[in-house]
Amino acid sequence: IEDGVVRLLSPAVVREIRSDEADQADDHGIGVFSENLKNLLMTQPIKGSRVLGVDPGYRNGTKCAALDETGKYLGFFKIFQEINPKEAYDLINEAVDKYDIQVIAVGNGTGSHEVQEIVSKVISENYADSDVKYTVVDESGASVYSASPVATEEFPDLDVMVRGAISMGRRLQDPLAELVKIDPKAIGVGLYQHDVNQKKLADQLDEVVSSVVNNVGVNLNTASYMLLKYVSGITTTTAKKIVAYRDANGKIKNREELKKVPGLGPKAFEQCAGFLKIAESDDPLDNTWVHPENYNAAREVLPLIQKGEKVPASLIKEISEKYNIGETTVNDIVSELQKPNRDPRDGYPAPIMQKGVVQFEDLKEGMKVTGKIKNVVDFGAFVDIGLHETGLIHISELSDEFVENPMDVAKVGDVHEFTILALDRDRRRISL
Repeated sequence: IEDGVVRLLSPAVVREIRSDEADQADDHGIGVFSENLKNLLMTQPIKGSRVLGVDPGYRNGTKCAALDETGKYLGFFKIFQEINPKEAYDLINEAVDKYDIQVIAVGNGTGSHEVQEIVSKVISENYADSDVKYTVVDESGASVYSASPVATEEFPDLDVMVRGAISMGRRLQDPLAELVKIDPKAIGVGLYQHDVNQKKLADQLDEVVSSVVNNVGVNLNTASYMLLKYVSGITTTTAKKIVAYRDANGKIKNREELKKVPGLGPKAFEQCAGFLKIAESDDPLDNTWVHPENYNAAREVLPLIQKGEKVPASLIKEISEKYNIGETTVNDIVSELQKPNRDPRDGYPAPIMQKGVVQFEDLKEGMKVTGKIKNVVDFGAFVDIGLHETGLIHISELSDEFVENPMDVAKVGDVHEFTILALDRDRRRISL
């Protein structure tokens, strides 16, 4: 018996317990990553602004790419902020003027600080009265994107460096559309993401991206195939066919035209139509969440809503019976038509716009800083305060009350005011 217990039973039980614990830890790590990724993808976009994307560097210089309101690439230049700050100043100043730039997005990598100083100087000396601003963008995963087949396909004639700068600007204009092009594991919001079950992690993250894309909706005429493939009912192949159809025939004018895309059958149409919005369509319903099969019902209440009148309950009941759809659905259609084009991301914090620059040496204990939560983990949260170094707020400092799980009080993308508790100048660590 003793031999059986020591040699066979005990190791078997230990293995089983260890395996259960590992599974639990995996699920937890994947859960943390999923929640962080969801909040990051829901970051509010900066719509309708012309942006200068800046990818800082020392040896190869700092790459700058100008983009118009839709993210279309306009032009590129390079500056060497260390060797020739005067020339860098002139080039940035010239670009803001030439391309009518409203926001400058500076990556937070090596050399970011010197670039921010020049950008801040350009704005304060030449554009103090206008609405030119700058913000710091997290550049995790940008190098992964710029060398990827997706980037090569998108910009076959451009250098890897230019692609990185374009990605910086687009991350600000529409974070969701840009970040779906990168393997989620490279985005830098995880916890031990390389140690967990990789297949399970990939499946779960894929699910998160799909849920966010379908929640936000997709502009059918501007979306890349990388974004389209996450829409319900659309596979990568179908997404590429939609883009090819768009390239051959120009903008898609209405949802019905989708049926002409080869390989997009009635089943796929039924699944995807409600998530694909067409701003250019003659039919205002094509730019809403209302599914084509409910258009007739929607048209009965649309005139009332356009006049700003209330839809009576009796009419809702009547439409429900006439078209054989639930009253809840009719109510949903009414609330969607009252607030067309509502972007669920508008409720999330916008990026912090800056005018001046902070550097590590300026920080003092007790000082108040505004920061954006970059990653939430079990022991607290990492905070981006516009420096290369990220601050850490320990779980015990998150609230005046006991916090069991940091995610209950903090999520990625939240903007708060923090107080600096301690600074370790040798290791350049910031406690908040």
